[in-house]
Amino acid sequence: MTKVRKRSSNRKHLRFFNWQFLLFISFVSIPLELKASEILKPPLQLATEFQAESTVQLDDFLVSEKLDGVRGYWDGSSMRTRSGRKINLPDWFTKGFPDYPVDGELWIGRNQFDQVSAIVRKTNATKTQWQQVRFMVFDLPAETTHFATRYKKALAELSDISTHIEVIPQFSVKDKLALDRRLTDIIENNGEGLMLHRKTALYQVGRTGDIVKLKPFYDAEARVLAHKEGKGKYIGMMGALLVETKQGKQFSIGSGFSDEERRNPPKVGSTITFKYYGETQKGTPRFASFLRVRDPI
Repeated sequence: MTKVRKRSSNRKHLRFFNWQFLLFISFVSIPLELKASEILKPPLQLATEFQAESTVQLDDFLVSEKLDGVRGYWDGSSMRTRSGRKINLPDWFTKGFPDYPVDGELWIGRNQFDQVSAIVRKTNATKTQWQQVRFMVFDLPAETTHFATRYKKALAELSDISTHIEVIPQFSVKDKLALDRRLTDIIENNGEGLMLHRKTALYQVGRTGDIVKLKPFYDAEARVLAHKEGKGKYIGMMGALLVETKQGKQFSIGSGFSDEERRNPPKVGSTITFKYYGETQKGTPRFASFLRVRDPI
């Protein structure tokens, strides 16, 4: 177990690596890592989080279920993840897919993120495994019309072209009470939340307030910096992780772990996904709790 006070020891060990060893590592790692030419981040639109004090006019939005899958950008001939890694989709899976860009999510079902993530990461997933998966369509990035119009086009052109592609249903709600009822129903049935899409919005690359995600809690990623020793019943095990977000915020996560995960905690340098309930005044996640180790996708 790595302790906070030993963080600098790894840097000292690096001094003993000779150039022959480093050269060897650079060659043997090529098959294991994606080449730079194989990583090209797609131009995706990203949602913001719903705020409790928000004065969103619900009449201006269409609403859909938020799916717990792997984001996929179909460019007309191949698909990449949000991070830009090419997905090895079987030819039979994409047969009939359109020759224009489609933004969506590879999904198996509610509460099955780990399963679909494992399939996407494989280079030789079986036909049986891929048959579980559907590409759920969010949007049509190349269209220059409003979202409501893009949704109608997706329904008209993509609904019956393949059993492996499906347009996510959009619906309207009349008020906050109706929205809360929809959210409660989805959560009680192992769903993740709701997405609100402004009807008149154009497709904008990057973070936009025209798409809002509504969940009982939010999740984010952080890099593990160190392990903190456990106390009391956790003596001899990991008590908490010291982590850092992409924004540079450092904090500890001490809940959400099983005893086995405390005996074998996420490695220093790995990326984890955690859930939280808003932010503190200092900008750190409130009530952060461990969800899973985030495997590279």
